[in-house]
Amino acid sequence: MPGKNGVPLDIGSYWEASVGEIFEDPSLMGSAQFDVAVIGAGYAGLSAALRLAEAGSSVCVLDARRVGWGASGRNGGFCCFGGTKLSESDLMKRFGLAEAQKFVLYQIEAIEKVAKRLDAWKLDVDRHSKGEMMLAHRPSELEAFQQEAALLKKYFGYQPKLYSKAELAERGIAGPEFHGGLHVPFGFALNPMKYVQGLAAKVREKGGRIFSRSPVVAIERDANRWSLALPDGSVIARKVILAGNGYADENVPDWLHGRTPPAMSSVVVTRPLTESELAAQGWTSDLMAADTRTLLHYFRLLPDRRFLFGTRGGIFETEQALDAMQRRGRADFDRMFPEWRHVETEYSWYGHVCLTRNLTPYVGPVPDMEGVFAAMAWHGSGIAMASLSGEKIADLALGKIKQADLPAAMSRPFDRFPFPALRQAYLQGAYLWYGFRDR
Repeated sequence: MPGKNGVPLDIGSYWEASVGEIFEDPSLMGSAQFDVAVIGAGYAGLSAALRLAEAGSSVCVLDARRVGWGASGRNGGFCCFGGTKLSESDLMKRFGLAEAQKFVLYQIEAIEKVAKRLDAWKLDVDRHSKGEMMLAHRPSELEAFQQEAALLKKYFGYQPKLYSKAELAERGIAGPEFHGGLHVPFGFALNPMKYVQGLAAKVREKGGRIFSRSPVVAIERDANRWSLALPDGSVIARKVILAGNGYADENVPDWLHGRTPPAMSSVVVTRPLTESELAAQGWTSDLMAADTRTLLHYFRLLPDRRFLFGTRGGIFETEQALDAMQRRGRADFDRMFPEWRHVETEYSWYGHVCLTRNLTPYVGPVPDMEGVFAAMAWHGSGIAMASLSGEKIADLALGKIKQADLPAAMSRPFDRFPFPALRQAYLQGAYLWYGFRDR
């Protein structure tokens, strides 16, 4: 439903329904001054604000909608490895073994960061799943699983566990397209809206100011400070952190323009399943899972016995295109879980995925904009990475760490796509190729 000033706030997600009424921060009216202005009230922006407030800085968080309206409140709830579309072997080739190891350790630290927060803050976020199961969508992927497991053991100090199709079924993970599994022992599932709202509450508790319905429409240098223009006010800040991710206005600042493509992901959640329905399909596990397709599917059984199913592949944000994307997602669900074809979808929604040409995130200063920093581009897996990276970008802004302290894989600014106006065409061509290759 529309919020104040006619801004739509509800997205129709299960996560919204699960938390009830969502606290609304006020809009920023008039002028204000802060040490640091953060753009984006998601995991990264709020984590940065919390770190800054705890360090004694005055900080505001500005969001065009409200806390959790973007990807932080729309995702599938997988707190797991991610932040890049590069495999460990790709990371080794591009950055060298030492930096690849550093980035893997960073991802583990990010997962542990969220777990420690949940424990320390005593947040009930419907946490479940010990690790994540990757599922081979065709038999040929099993050899790749074996090679990956061997590489991870040799160079990264841990070894995922391999499962045959029969062993998966014994664990309550069965389906016609699951030919084997690779269990990664890190990560867990949660309710992302409960987490981001709990994070926002901590920012408020520590003195950080959050402003809803306060989009930044321009950023300009004003002497040794930055001036941020808003529809009904302005902010003067010594430093600025860009944390809008897939919901950032790519013209604020101009540096963002043309650096991310318009990728989307869609999610459906079913009604609660009965025990007999779960048994009929052979899926009773609470492990979060994803298949090996490039345009992957991700899914899990929720604590209340609903089933969440998500898929990649949307490009155009028109009503017709969105309907087609959701129909494709439901058709994939029916094919992959045939015993549940009759099960109703009670919630469906979609969200933006922030990808880059580099296929890696960026946490660092914005080139040629002294005092402006960015922490963005989690490539569809941002719960953990954005949470830790928000703290790191705050530490960079405070001068507590240097760029060299972060993994090289997240220290290179995004490359701009050539001919940015053609990004949808690039992505459409890539998706056609991925769809053919994923068969």
